[in-house]
Amino acid sequence: MNEKIRIFAYLPSPRVWKSLITAKLGNVEVKVLGDKPKNLVDWLWDFDAKKLSNQDKDNLKNFERQGKRGFEGSLYKTDSFLRTQPFGTVPAGFNDDGSIGIFESNSIMRAVARNSTNTKLYGDNDPYLQSRIDSFLDANLIFAREFQVYVLELNLLNDQFYNRMKEAYLFYLDGIENALSKDDYISGPHLTIADVSFVCDVAQFLRERDRQHLIKERGYEIISKNFEKEFPKSCKHLLMVYNTDEFQKVMKGFLDGILS
Repeated sequence: MNEKIRIFAYLPSPRVWKSLITAKLGNVEVKVLGDKPKNLVDWLWDFDAKKLSNQDKDNLKNFERQGKRGFEGSLYKTDSFLRTQPFGTVPAGFNDDGSIGIFESNSIMRAVARNSTNTKLYGDNDPYLQSRIDSFLDANLIFAREFQVYVLELNLLNDQFYNRMKEAYLFYLDGIENALSKDDYISGPHLTIADVSFVCDVAQFLRERDRQHLIKERGYEIISKNFEKEFPKSCKHLLMVYNTDEFQKVMKGFLDGILS
């Protein structure tokens, strides 16, 4: 089977897991290239991404760019990469020949779902059901963006960062809890990419529990401390979906010791 989507990213990444899980659910071929975050300075950022030798770097000075958003030093991004990925970030998704770039993890996941014959993953081609799924994905994105800032600023945690994250967490999970009080899955009677995104992002957030000593040192308690009690439907749904075969093949062990 030829790949339908190619992704370049730091690995492992719950943001990429969204697409890999959707690919397994939808029988879509996805190719992933990448490395640990600290090693991406040694990669050519391109559709045909590859690891660079020191000699390669000397020969590719015209592609040298200053790293931003979590990357220090120089990064090597081709002109074609920046044409297809105007924000220059990862994960970076591409169509099968690299002519079209897709960015943001939920959008890459959507592209995978659109390439699947399992139409239930993305609303059975019904524009209203698809828009409902998109609504959950938009709410999820706001939560995930706050979490990204929260994690990066833990060493400098203050009331502003903490309260913004707590408000985003409560708002998002209140909505998910309400949705699950009416349907078996987040957007309706079937598992969709709204559930995939929920599991990957909330599972990642719950790993704040690994950092509870640091958070306590800063004078705060972990935001997810009472997740199981405050959001029982969300917790049950998370564990139920997480333990299915397609999810376990991608993220097995990620919640070990974090959530019972």
